[in-house]
Amino acid sequence: MDRTGPSPSESRFERQTSHLRYTPGAPMALRRKIFRLKLRSRTLALGERTLVMGVLNVTPDSFSDGGQFFDREHAIEHALAMEAAGADLLDVGGESTRPGSSGTPAKEELARVLPVLHGLRDRLKIPISIDTQKFEVAEAALDAGAEIINDVSGLKNDPRIAEVAASSGVPLIVMHMRGEPRTMQKGKFARDVLRDVISGLRKSVSIARKASVLKSQIVLDPGIGFGKSFAQNYELLEKLPRLAKLGYPLLVGTSRKGFLGTTLARNGKPAPPQDRIGGTAATITVSILNGAHIVRVHDVPEMVQVVRVADCLVNPHLRRRLH
Repeated sequence: MDRTGPSPSESRFERQTSHLRYTPGAPMALRRKIFRLKLRSRTLALGERTLVMGVLNVTPDSFSDGGQFFDREHAIEHALAMEAAGADLLDVGGESTRPGSSGTPAKEELARVLPVLHGLRDRLKIPISIDTQKFEVAEAALDAGAEIINDVSGLKNDPRIAEVAASSGVPLIVMHMRGEPRTMQKGKFARDVLRDVISGLRKSVSIARKASVLKSQIVLDPGIGFGKSFAQNYELLEKLPRLAKLGYPLLVGTSRKGFLGTTLARNGKPAPPQDRIGGTAATITVSILNGAHIVRVHDVPEMVQVVRVADCLVNPHLRRRLH
């Protein structure tokens, strides 16, 4: 039977929404600034697509893998597997910086990372960054084949790292950490986390620049999970475009972190690290849409897929290649 008037439900909907008017909003700022990082072996383009940095923890007490790759041969095998899965960079670290960790002597840290670096030197084709807070470890790692320094203390622990980066001409990643790993999740969190992060990163950049590190060789990391409340981690992801205005490439590391475990808790228990892959994927996507140039991840095969799809939202040229 033909209907000439609106149904009762349609009439009710029209009454409830008649006052609403469509107003075009501001488009999301999905475009990233393009940067060039000069390595010894090549130049990395940042921003045309997101680079995936695979994590290799050569430690016995990593929060994410529990020391699974502490053995040299297992570490080398895993590094090559991450490269085969699509990682663009490899981040090698010999000191756990998980909440509550107390640090590792430089001699022990070197004993962990140098055999792995030497084992990868003629086999791995992607660039290696050394994740360290100590200048002697950074210096030795560069001699062993690393091409980037990644300092989670943002040069607070050992400012001489900036001198090593400057004299070697390698890129330097500086991260914001409020406090130190042993106490960073127990102390008072910042009242304004964005202001705290921006202030801290500016201090790190100042130290680097005074040591003659080129501005074009500096990458910023807001330090998700390092001295921030769980809610503040989400706030920082939301406000990444504000950090991008500082004028440096951004690296973001959310992979498997504790705030995701709490968000994904079941029966009052945080999800274990291996069950945080979906949550990591969501935060990686948001990071890319909000301006991240590099994402640091444990689960490379899965996150490579996430990055490729998210990049199609950021770069129209990548979409056109699909036709």
